[in-house]
Formats: sequence, C-alpha cells, structure tokens
Amino acid sequence: MKRSKLQIMYDILMVIHQKGGSARKTHILYKANLSYSSLQSYLHELKVRGLLEEVKVKGRIFYKLTEKGEDFLKQFQKLKKFAEAFGISIL
Repeated sequence: MKRSKLQIMYDILMVIHQKGGSARKTHILYKANLSYSSLQSYLHELKVRGLLEEVKVKGRIFYKLTEKGEDFLKQFQKLKKFAEAFGISIL
C-alpha cells in the first residue's frame, strides 16, 4: 500500500523527533524509507512550510524541527488518537 503525502511528511518529522529534534539527511532517508530525490522534495516542502530548518554544525547539515513542526506533530498525534478511538485510520 502506498503512503500518502501526509503520511510521508509525518514519518519524516517523526524520524527527526525521535532523534532528539535534529537528524542528518542519510538517517532520515533510511528511517523514512525514501529515495534521495523524494527526500529532497519533501525536505524542501517541509522547510517552506516552516516545519523544519536546516542547521549547519561543524560543516555538517542537520534538519531540525521548528516550534511549528513540534506543534504539528503534537496536534497530529491527538487527531490520530481521536480517530482511532472511533475505529478510523487517518493515515
């Protein structure tokens, strides 16, 4: 079954969240199970929407959740739990 765009974005944000709020591209690539070109596209969209930011540390690029990204995850998880209480899958 194919994942929706929303599911993929959620997966990317969750990977970063589970790594303590920031992660490298390679880690996200493998954990979210995406091709490099797909990952590039999704990272760009998440940055444009203000959910992620690129941070350079010692010459390495990390992707960090913004406050808006953290809030999105919290609200989405609430919605997911609410829907599951009624036997509905939103993803």
